[in-house]
Amino acid sequence: MENIKKNIETLDHNPVMLNEMLKCLVAQDGENFLDATFGAGGYSKAILSSCQCNIISLDKDPTIAKYADNIKDQYKDRFNFVQSNFAEGIKKLQGTKFNGIVMDLGVSSMQIDLGDRGFSFTKDGPLDMRMSNSGISASNFINSADEEEIANVIYQYGDEVFSRKIAKKIVEERKKESIVTTFRLANIVRSSIFGKRGKIDPATKTFQAIRIHINDELGELTRFLANVKQMLALNGRLIIVSFHSLEDRIIKNFFKENSAKIIAQSKYAKENSVIEQGKWLKILTKKALIPSNNEIRLNPRSRSAKLRASVKIGDDDVL
Repeated sequence: MENIKKNIETLDHNPVMLNEMLKCLVAQDGENFLDATFGAGGYSKAILSSCQCNIISLDKDPTIAKYADNIKDQYKDRFNFVQSNFAEGIKKLQGTKFNGIVMDLGVSSMQIDLGDRGFSFTKDGPLDMRMSNSGISASNFINSADEEEIANVIYQYGDEVFSRKIAKKIVEERKKESIVTTFRLANIVRSSIFGKRGKIDPATKTFQAIRIHINDELGELTRFLANVKQMLALNGRLIIVSFHSLEDRIIKNFFKENSAKIIAQSKYAKENSVIEQGKWLKILTKKALIPSNNEIRLNPRSRSAKLRASVKIGDDDVL
């Protein structure tokens, strides 16, 4: 753990779609915001720099305390950090109203670029992948789950058509010796679909799927969204950047299911229109925003990002 903390200080992290996020947020002096995925603090620092506002930031990764301490030193009482995943963190903050909530669901550079974290197949290291450094690791899962479960995870969360071949090969190889490093798992995946290589490394989808599974990323996002309404003040904005289709589908459907349609009234009515009963969001991005070509050139990891934004248009008392 100590080595990880030292190493992350030397890594650069480029917040994805930062300008687009700030444009959608429209932060003003005196407002309160929640950065639900602090990471290296790129979003938090940019928002704090844009006006005299206040931010509470959440993150379950215990290795990023250095970044939070640096921002705290600079912005004092305007910034507070809570170590927690966003699904649990939002429960701890019940009763607090925010003028905006931002989320960047991508795996941070600190996690990908450090072999010790086990997220990347391009750097050899322990097969870990735990964002919080607690719970079941990727190695635990790979070496204990049955073949069918491994295949289902790889298919469901990675959309990998060769999931059954990969799972079978994993089970065969772990009988010889436990699979405990990223390079060994990556080579097992590649060998199981030999001859099927393309522009993307064959191990990409499998690594993504296992990471999503052991960190319960989709479940955490769903639980967060279920509680977000009560955290947003009237006219508060919700801005989420996702990086794969499963996340984006959950966000898109949530926005659509809760977005209000304007219902026309009689010309004799006091109001010309009313908000559809039970709906409380207005979608600000008709289509998901994507990074500019220049951003993708400077930061290739941003290429799959999609930003969706909405605003709370109904108050709890009238919904």
